[in-house]
Amino acid sequence: MNFIKQNLIVIIGVVVGAVAGFLYWHYVGCESGTCAITSKPLNSTAYGALMGGLTFSLFKKENKTKNDISGNN
Repeated sequence: MNFIKQNLIVIIGVVVGAVAGFLYWHYVGCESGTCAITSKPLNSTAYGALMGGLTFSLFKKENKTKNDISGNN
């Protein structure tokens, strides 16, 4: 449960990205079937989840201890 609390913003990003990737495949997609990412719904959904997680992780706040700030480990 602690893992979920610490990484909630990233988990939300993965879910949002997965939905966006699936919707992109569904509405835009690739008619010829030669596109690496958008030719299959699984590829598009996985890529969207990865990009969503990475994007939302930019907004994750890191907890810094007193030792981290002063440089004394």
